[in-house]
Amino acid sequence: MARVLLAALLCGALAAPAAAKTLVFCSEGNPETLNPQLAVTGTAMDAAHPIFNNLVEYEIGTTNIRPSLAESWTISPDGRDYVFKLRQGVHFHSNAVFTPSRTFNADDVIFSLMRQWKADHPFHATAGGGFDYFQDMGMADLLESIEALDEHTVHIRLTRAEAPFLADLAMPFNAILSAEYADTLLKAGKKDLLDTLPIGTGPFTLASFRKDVALRYRAFPDYWRGRQSVDTLVFSITPPPAARLAKLKAGECHISAFPTPENAEEVRADPELKLYSAEGLNIGYLAMNTARAPFDDVRVRRAINLAIDKASIIAGVYGSTGVAATNPVPPTLWAYNPDVPPFPYDPAEARRLLEEAGLTGGLAVDLWYPPVNRPYNPNGRRVAEMIQADLAKFGIRLELKTAEWNAYRAIMQNGEFNMALYGWTADIGDPDNFLHTLLGCQAARIGGNNIARWCDKAYNDLVTEAKVTSDIARRKELYGKAQEIFHDAVPWAPIAHANFMVATRAEVRGFKIDPLGYHIVENVDIADPAPGR
Repeated sequence: MARVLLAALLCGALAAPAAAKTLVFCSEGNPETLNPQLAVTGTAMDAAHPIFNNLVEYEIGTTNIRPSLAESWTISPDGRDYVFKLRQGVHFHSNAVFTPSRTFNADDVIFSLMRQWKADHPFHATAGGGFDYFQDMGMADLLESIEALDEHTVHIRLTRAEAPFLADLAMPFNAILSAEYADTLLKAGKKDLLDTLPIGTGPFTLASFRKDVALRYRAFPDYWRGRQSVDTLVFSITPPPAARLAKLKAGECHISAFPTPENAEEVRADPELKLYSAEGLNIGYLAMNTARAPFDDVRVRRAINLAIDKASIIAGVYGSTGVAATNPVPPTLWAYNPDVPPFPYDPAEARRLLEEAGLTGGLAVDLWYPPVNRPYNPNGRRVAEMIQADLAKFGIRLELKTAEWNAYRAIMQNGEFNMALYGWTADIGDPDNFLHTLLGCQAARIGGNNIARWCDKAYNDLVTEAKVTSDIARRKELYGKAQEIFHDAVPWAPIAHANFMVATRAEVRGFKIDPLGYHIVENVDIADPAPGR
């Protein structure tokens, strides 16, 4: 019944007069949170993006940093002091329990960072998880002090220079929340509403969220950049790719996430639809839990790499929309090391290594695969089945497992698996976001993004040094060496880098594909239908 009601609602919205426009985005799943500080998936970050702004942001469709809630900034010669001049007259949203009495100021910046940083902060403990991105990006160790120089000036001092710091501030977890809203909730004994009933300064306000059905937003009339052209925004939660395509064709949604390679051909052939495609800053990989035997043995990990027929996976699952992966960073990123050789498909050498490691009697382990298609893996089950068939030839018996997407993500980050298909789409256009965030020792923790639990001191020293120098040539040298160590230790079997694709209705105007793999709907409009339609 819920699906029938939603379909009727959406069809009615799409048939509404031009004076009341509704933009519908077919999303691939439920967000695990609506507060970007707690988000760990692109699904949740997409859902939070319409609500919030950051101090700085990426120009839509690029990885160029531009001002947002900070109008300008200065950086000290040693790279440790950042002074931000804040935009004045920016309004926060209101809801049933809060009406702001002031506009955005320095208190909100300090609250948003301190809340994640300090364990004794009254809003540090949450019911919705921890601040995983804040921890994995090393922000807790990077920040030395945050202070208001006046109502509209904030000084952030770092413990060291950090080349990607501005880019880090543009990431979703550094969104700006309302300190006044938090204070109101604290006094009312309703702290949890800060994360479940979010208040921001973004182009849309949250209207409602029904799990497995939809999120609804309303255009914020006082948005500092001006009111949006559409009145209502709907995220229609539609996990199956075929169902998203069907809704797009029927006009039940205007924008659809993650079309599969097969869907892409249908979209290209339909004059009422449009396909956006760009080389993705992503990596799909098979992680081996190095904290568990036998994957604590590098010979076993190398054997797995040699035993997988990666070319067949690319041909059978990705087609023309993906390329085989060698390194943990995509080849379009400036730090990519082209001299690292790919692992060939070599069953004989794989068998020799397994025998040398003592696995002559075979092995039975679990292999987890994502339940929804992701930009780095358009068909997780099919990839898992192909790996299962490859490894069965060596007596490695894989039990395929999956879970609902949010539960799956928790299983990965808690290390509750032996082998798992996972992946990453860049948050920033900097190699640090792959090489440190996914493989650094700091992230090899429960709740961290280093799900292989691999910690190599030599590797970690390289990627940590690369964070603190602004010399691109030196950073490239350090990252190149780190990729060589990764290749020798192989905590993953890198699978593929995939094109990021988005499908839209032809009448959608102003949409730009995001190089970081998000679905940005700010400034998107819908053309009025032609006469007679």
